[in-house]
Amino acid sequence: MPISSARRSAALAAVTAVALLAASGCSDDAGSERGDASDAALGTPAGGNVRATSSPGGGLATQHLTWKACPAPAASEGGGTAPSPLPGGTRWQCATMKAPLDYAKPDGDTIDLALIRAKARDTKHRIGSLIFNFGGPGGSGITGLPSFAKDYEKLRARYDLVSFDPRGVGLSDGVRCENAKQLDAYFAQDSTPTTAAEEKTFTKGLADFAAACEKNSGTILPYVGTTSAARDLELMRQVLGDKKLYYFGISYGTELGGVYAHLYPKSVGRAVFDAVVDPTQNSEQGSLGQAKGFQLALDNFEKDCLARGSACRLPGSTPKEIQSFITELLDRIGKTPITGIGPRKLTETQATNGIAQALYSKDFWPYLEQGLDEADGGNGALLLALSDSLNGRDQNGRYSNLQAANVAVNCADSKERYTLAQTKAKLPAFRKASPVFGDYLGWGLMSCTKWPVKGQWTTPDVSAPGSAPILIVGNTGDPATPYAGAKAMATALGKGVGVELTYHGQGHGSYDSGDRCVQSAVNGYLLNGKVPAAGTVCK
Repeated sequence: MPISSARRSAALAAVTAVALLAASGCSDDAGSERGDASDAALGTPAGGNVRATSSPGGGLATQHLTWKACPAPAASEGGGTAPSPLPGGTRWQCATMKAPLDYAKPDGDTIDLALIRAKARDTKHRIGSLIFNFGGPGGSGITGLPSFAKDYEKLRARYDLVSFDPRGVGLSDGVRCENAKQLDAYFAQDSTPTTAAEEKTFTKGLADFAAACEKNSGTILPYVGTTSAARDLELMRQVLGDKKLYYFGISYGTELGGVYAHLYPKSVGRAVFDAVVDPTQNSEQGSLGQAKGFQLALDNFEKDCLARGSACRLPGSTPKEIQSFITELLDRIGKTPITGIGPRKLTETQATNGIAQALYSKDFWPYLEQGLDEADGGNGALLLALSDSLNGRDQNGRYSNLQAANVAVNCADSKERYTLAQTKAKLPAFRKASPVFGDYLGWGLMSCTKWPVKGQWTTPDVSAPGSAPILIVGNTGDPATPYAGAKAMATALGKGVGVELTYHGQGHGSYDSGDRCVQSAVNGYLLNGKVPAAGTVCK
């Protein structure tokens, strides 16, 4: 599945990748960052995301949550073991919150939302609950928060750390589409068709996937959009007993946070948006921006490789020569898939997907270099492992519902439905933006073409006059949510609301890079209410 079909979450994908990379014979450890847009047309009050002041969930705002020890994550959340205790012995707790399935009918059917928390260390100076959304859409907060909790240990001094599986994700009535065998075929199919026969196969694959989603999850598909998720946040704030929402949104989580701020500006407490989605771009513009962003990251990877001289394993003495090697390799794999993992071959689509996964974090660049070198010799195991991780596939062949939820949310949000002719007409612009990712992302415009639910908007409204300041953190080297999105979000939120901070770095996101300047600014705001000066730069 092309990157453009998903503003992806690499939170779970990167964690899964470590296991998959180890399984494919790699011994180096690698850090990771989050890696990545949009409310169902049905079940949404007239006018879309209209501001509200009362409880969105009616009487559900007074429900009592029963917190218990967390079990091991479900397969739909990515699987794994029960989360380990935090420093000092604090144990993770899990609960279920009921929310209206359709917020237009707050007293009607409900949906169960899975929550997880770790309680604050300093209860005397506790501020409240800090709610995280790690992006995607489709990423499970139940597995994401424990996986990265060490990064937020300073914030746990005064906050309960809280996250959740958004509606349609994981244990929150996760969207189900095709089975594992069907998904293996779907993710391996040619996503850059060049003949009429290949186009027919490609469009049939999209139609079959959408039909399977409707068959297996048709009841929930109209209600998984971002506006409904934002109303869930407001209900969650009330159920948790907080006067204001304290929020940390990453990647798609920034769009969710922006829609929340628009709906409930007076309820915003301290909020941070990291790896920022541009709310002013439609799906075509967003995908084109990603093509440029991933190309920039690949260019930076190539320059870094060349800077190491003879230690660089890739052929070429200039970035252009390395890129030619990559495009020629992909073309070769497109003609004849190579050995992957077990009986599975590495296809061109999976190879491109694997390259994209490795660009989410500079820590993964050594794997990219190794994977490309090995693929040139006919061994595609490493690139296939990277591709699998981004698609939510574990080494046992089981899939989380990351991609199913991702498409369901994106298509419930976006009104745009591109025809085959429209898509082909736009391909030249995508190819110009990126010789490596252009076709791949351009064809991804058709991801929602056969979707059974209409979308709500072309772009979301995130204007939030009257909101408390929201710290917007943009990374100049971000491939998935290009840096320009930070300024666009700050502007769209409104004067005095969006406060932009720039980080000159690589990879998707800034806070988890470990940069002290970024972490100091974010921690200072969330813990002490100190808003950095607008335009602050961290290098």
